[in-house]
Amino acid sequence: MSTIAIVRLPASEFALEATLERVPGVTFEVERVVAPEAERVMPYVWATADPDQFDALHAALEDDPTTDDIELLADLDDEWLFRMEWVGKTRFVIHVLVEESGTIIDANGNGDGWKLRILFPTRDALGVTYQYCEEHGIPLEIEQIYRLDESPRRGQYGLTKEQYDTLVAALEEGYYDIPRTISGEELAGDLGISHQALSERLRRAYTNLIANALVIGEGELE
Repeated sequence: MSTIAIVRLPASEFALEATLERVPGVTFEVERVVAPEAERVMPYVWATADPDQFDALHAALEDDPTTDDIELLADLDDEWLFRMEWVGKTRFVIHVLVEESGTIIDANGNGDGWKLRILFPTRDALGVTYQYCEEHGIPLEIEQIYRLDESPRRGQYGLTKEQYDTLVAALEEGYYDIPRTISGEELAGDLGISHQALSERLRRAYTNLIANALVIGEGELE
């Protein structure tokens, strides 16, 4: 069964290491990753930084030993879309895409490291990838694992089962309607939890949704 894994890598052990070090505050969001050949990875990458950092960013990307063939595709003042080739510290990505037929759903990087959400065709493919990383000294940290048939939406946005079920119940029962058709106390009663527990669960669910859908590089809350 297909499996989604959320993994982390140190900035020093992945692509764009030198750029992240040279350009303080820059963040990267990978739009798409393709592997046209077994030894080549060509991502489309959004970079976000202060507008006056563009020249330094572009120079750092050109000099970065993990990049090649940099091409600017879009300039939005403080966001830039680049197409590039990743070389060097990208054996992990090549293994996922080519050897295990995986798909990188999204990848976000900043000075603290990289967070990737990967769809593997089977749970065994994830296991093989983890073993590959151990054998090659790649410090891969697996944060979360979801089977795709359990809940693709939950897995995609880092929600626990309780958070996902609570959000769906709140939506279906009218908690988010204007005006509300059910109070927090009533919803909590239907779920068999206290009103305080409901508030805390919803707050954590909102945090995870924002962190995984809107904000680059944030973690999940249990």
